[in-house]
Amino acid sequence: DGDADAHLSFSPITPPPPKQLSCLIKPPPHHRGRTTSRLTPKTSLDSWPSPLHWAGALVASLYPRDLARTPVKMDGNTRGGGHSEALKSYNLGKTLGAGTFGKVMIAEHKLTGHKVAIKILNRRKMKTMVMEEKANREIKILRLFIDFIHPHIIRIYEVIETPMDIFVVMEYCPNGELLDYIVEKRRLQEDEARRIFQQIISGVEYCHKNMVVHRDLKPENLLLDSKYNVKLADFGLSNVMHDGHFLKTSCGTPNYAAPEVISGELYAGPEVDVWSCGVILYTPLCGAVPFDDDSIPKLFKKIKGGFYILPNHLSDLAMDLIARMLIVDPMKRITIREIRDHPWFQSRLPRHLAVPPPNTAQQAKMKIDVDTLQDVVNLGYDKDDVCESLCNRLKNEVYSNKNL
Repeated sequence: DGDADAHLSFSPITPPPPKQLSCLIKPPPHHRGRTTSRLTPKTSLDSWPSPLHWAGALVASLYPRDLARTPVKMDGNTRGGGHSEALKSYNLGKTLGAGTFGKVMIAEHKLTGHKVAIKILNRRKMKTMVMEEKANREIKILRLFIDFIHPHIIRIYEVIETPMDIFVVMEYCPNGELLDYIVEKRRLQEDEARRIFQQIISGVEYCHKNMVVHRDLKPENLLLDSKYNVKLADFGLSNVMHDGHFLKTSCGTPNYAAPEVISGELYAGPEVDVWSCGVILYTPLCGAVPFDDDSIPKLFKKIKGGFYILPNHLSDLAMDLIARMLIVDPMKRITIREIRDHPWFQSRLPRHLAVPPPNTAQQAKMKIDVDTLQDVVNLGYDKDDVCESLCNRLKNEVYSNKNL
C-alpha cells in the first residue's frame, strides 16, 4: 500500500507550541471528559526524519505574520539560485524559509500578477539524506492536489521537475499559521473556533473522499489566507488509502497523534485524522493542547489512556463533541459524517459547507466556466488548445495558467 516504512517518524522540527500554548491557561484540577480505552504499545519512538517533512513543514511555517502587513517586493528576476529556465513564468521575491532539503520563496506569476509560494527542493540533498523515495511519494500526492479544488485546501498550481530540483508552486497565505493566531488571541470564543473547525472538517472530508489521509493535522499545518479562512497544508506525511488495505506508519507530531498511531497499530486512515481534529478543536477553545508532557513516554501514556481535562468554560455541546473525537478506541470514535451531524458543528454552518464537497471525478464532469476560459485565451493562448487542456486535465502551461 506504499506505506511499508513502519517507523515512528515524528517530525524532527516540531516547534514548541504545546508548551507555548499550555502556559496560556491553567485548567481546573477536575476532569470533565475522560476516556479510559487502552491500546497495548507495540513499538518505541524512532526519531528518524519523516518523508520530506523538513522541507514540507516549511509550507506551514513560511508565512510570518508580519508579511500580512508588509507588501512583498518582487525583484523582477527569475534567478532564484540558477532556476531561470524552470521558473521563467515567475518573478521571484524574498526567501521565506529554508530547510535541510531546500527553501521556500515568494513569487509573482508574470502573466496574471498572482502571488504564489514556491517550494524548491534539491534532489542531491534529498538523495544524500536517503529521502528520495519518500520525496517521490509526496510529489505523487502533490500532483493529485493539482486537481483538488477545495476552498479550504491549499492550492497546488503546478509541480515542475528538473534533474537537479523539484519546484512546487502553491497558494500564498499571507496571514500565517493558525497556531500563531491562537497564541496571539490566547484562546478563541466558541463561535470563531466553530467557524475555523467547520472549514477544517470540510477540507479533511474532501481529502478522505479522494482517498488521501493527511496524518499530520495540527495548527502549524493550517494556514490562514487574506480573509482568515483556513487552508489545509503540508501533505509531507500523507498517503493514499486503498480499500481493504491498512496503513501502519507511526508518523505525525506526538501531541496530535492518535493512540493507535503511537502504539504501532494498523489503521485505516480517516480515524487518525479525526483524533487530530479533536486535539485541534480543543486547542483554540482551551488555549492549550489536551495532551502534553516534557517526557515522551509520559505523553504517550496520557494519549493511550485518554487522560485530559475539559475546562468549565466550554459549552456542553463543545465538550460532548471533543469527548467523542478523543475516544481512544478507534472503532468507537466519531466519524467525519457524525461530526457533520453534531449539533455544535451544525450551528451557524455556512451554506457552502452545508453540503459535502464533490470528489475530483465529479468535479471533472463540471462544465468549463466561460469567463475563466476567456481570461486564459486573453493571455495569448488558442481557445481550442485551452479547451483540450482543461477537458483532459493536461498538466501543461495552459492548465497551470488557468489554475492561477
